[in-house]
Amino acid sequence: MQKTEMSFFRDKRILITGHTGFKGSWLSRILIDAGAKVTGVSLEPPTSPSIFSICRLENQMDSVIGDVRDFELLKEVFERVQPQIVIHLAAQPIVRESYKNPRETYETNVMGTVNILECARQFSCVRSFLNVTTDKVYENKEWEWGYREEDVLDGFDPYSNSKSCSELVTHSYIRSFFADSDTAVSTARAGNVIGGGDFASDRIIPDCYRSAVIKQPVTVRNPYSIRPYQHVLEPLFLYLTIVKKQWEDPSIRGYYNVGPDDCDCVDTGTLTTLFCKSWGRGMQWENKSDGGPHEAGFLKLDCSRVKRVFGWKPTWHIEKAVAKSVEWYQLYNMLITHMAEPKELADKMNACMREQIRSFLTDGEEQ
Repeated sequence: MQKTEMSFFRDKRILITGHTGFKGSWLSRILIDAGAKVTGVSLEPPTSPSIFSICRLENQMDSVIGDVRDFELLKEVFERVQPQIVIHLAAQPIVRESYKNPRETYETNVMGTVNILECARQFSCVRSFLNVTTDKVYENKEWEWGYREEDVLDGFDPYSNSKSCSELVTHSYIRSFFADSDTAVSTARAGNVIGGGDFASDRIIPDCYRSAVIKQPVTVRNPYSIRPYQHVLEPLFLYLTIVKKQWEDPSIRGYYNVGPDDCDCVDTGTLTTLFCKSWGRGMQWENKSDGGPHEAGFLKLDCSRVKRVFGWKPTWHIEKAVAKSVEWYQLYNMLITHMAEPKELADKMNACMREQIRSFLTDGEEQ
């Protein structure tokens, strides 16, 4: 997306579900700075610390703490805000957690989708709707080529499967209610994202950061698992491209894979090595399986469709994506080590985010 295209979002009423999470916080930062009227609906930040709280984003937007399973709450928000654009990020996003709490995972990821789509159906103010799912929606055959949008949706574990269901719910709503309406609805099946400010459990980059600050080797459970890793800004700007373009031309609504080029689909061991080199200070990792539940070993996406429809291509290769992640974490670690006051911490971390966003857009224009 070009810098000049960001003016499209000025004064637009935009609703983000899951705005207190990692991706939601970065998306909120982008849209607030673009001049949008941003409302978020989400549970409290899912981690402590959280990028949402660190950057004090609750003071910069209309932040509603609530559950997407609460249909009446969502209707109240839609009635009050009259959103023109809806980006649905809210989810229970962790594979391992889905094995522990499958019912809650399905309730959030399936019925949450039903609720937000039903609100979009009932409120004609919505012009552009994007449901963000995951690369894990596909039936994983452990093959070496990327999954295409036409491949079978049948995730294995409760998280992945619930997101497959979320896709199917969206497809039904599109065919049943939105095919001839003024509301353009799409889904985006995104790969694994990395970036500064992710503090979730059972994710490799946050695990790397936590090990780095205590000067211990990173424990890597599945170093040979290949994933479509990308910096969080890659999918976020593609999401914004989709919602903008389908607003302007509803015929492009559809289902889109969002992931890196094949050269940036690396195994977890390689990703961890890149983090260790970028962090420096002799940081290392060790291979130690903990006998956890099943997770896919090999997963890539075929992103030909978004390249063809939107002329999109990735901006930051995996090495730079990791370096930018480390940049954020090292600044944060330095500030908390020196016991920065909350306002100073927020100001400097927001400035870091803004600079990375500016750099990303500039690098994209120079390609």
